[in-house]
Amino acid sequence: DSDLIVLNKPRGLVVHPAYGNLTGTLVNALLAHCTDLSGIGGLIRPGIVHRLDKDTSGALVVAKNDPSHLALAEQLKNRTMVRIYLALVHGSFSVSQGMINLPIGRDPLNRKKMKVVANGRPAITYYRVLEKLGPYSLMEAKLGTGRTHQIRVHMYYLKHPIVGDQVYGKRTAPFKLEGQALHAAKLGFIHPRTGQYIEFSAPIPPDFQYAIDYSRERWSNKG
Repeated sequence: DSDLIVLNKPRGLVVHPAYGNLTGTLVNALLAHCTDLSGIGGLIRPGIVHRLDKDTSGALVVAKNDPSHLALAEQLKNRTMVRIYLALVHGSFSVSQGMINLPIGRDPLNRKKMKVVANGRPAITYYRVLEKLGPYSLMEAKLGTGRTHQIRVHMYYLKHPIVGDQVYGKRTAPFKLEGQALHAAKLGFIHPRTGQYIEFSAPIPPDFQYAIDYSRERWSNKG
């Protein structure tokens, strides 16, 4: 509409330009197709309210004007924006649902990575196991905070790395994925103009769905 855009970001697409990815980003595409984007993110991140990792797919909201950007950013800050992810992870959980409250900061040995560290920023992830699939678990994760790589880092720390994650885990799987099996499936927020709560669902990528179907066929009801 005139205030915002909600899109289903494919894996492999960087959200905004940065060193090493100056072109071919989501922002480049938005600038080519949209005449109106909020200016709060500056020239590098116009309209970008929140981000998804390059190899994470799913629902993302972009603001078309500054008032909408500010209103959406406030919901992020107040943790009232609903962001629910689907993930296929390695291993089985001893507890089927819970809250992960572990601080996250830069890995002191590799500044490109994040890590659970005592002096990190507060990070909260709520999880719920949806289905046990042999050596894997299909789970739902809800963000309480929005730290860089948060779900991936929390799952790796708990020894349940996300399938296909080449940074945190690097375990092999009997099916091919174009990126990690992490997808922003639902996004909900108060519309900045109407004041109504709206929710969007993004269909998961075909290869992620294949991984689920493959695992169900091979391991479902087999422990």
